[in-house]
Amino acid sequence: MKGRHTTITILMAEDDEDDRMLVREALTESRLTHELHMVTDGEELMDYLKWRGKYADKKIAPRPGLILLDLNMPKKDGREALKEIKADTQLRKIPIVVLTTSRAEEDIHSSYDLGANSFIIKPTTFASLVEVMRTIGKYWFEIVELPL
Repeated sequence: MKGRHTTITILMAEDDEDDRMLVREALTESRLTHELHMVTDGEELMDYLKWRGKYADKKIAPRPGLILLDLNMPKKDGREALKEIKADTQLRKIPIVVLTTSRAEEDIHSSYDLGANSFIIKPTTFASLVEVMRTIGKYWFEIVELPL
């Protein structure tokens, strides 16, 4: 197995400030070589990905190698954003991991139907979250070949 020595940008779309902080800490704890960018809703996610508004400078909005997507967000929810990203030829190759509190069977099915690469129910403990982040990092950044 080869390790890559490039820094991968992870873009997290999450409206809950506590969840954003916990994921940031869990990623740090899991010792991933990453650059984490955060947006708070689906509209901001699309602005980031399409380099619009405050994200017009590509240096502050590098193309992510992975998107962590919450489903339940204001303005434009994760389902709408997922559909829009996967319909865009410039963006559809970016892997999307849905990271949500939803356990609804319909959310799992619709997320995969819309093109999500994984569906993960947010762990309830910090230790579990660190383990999930470590596993995501190992899988997406060491095992899988990404179209960077």
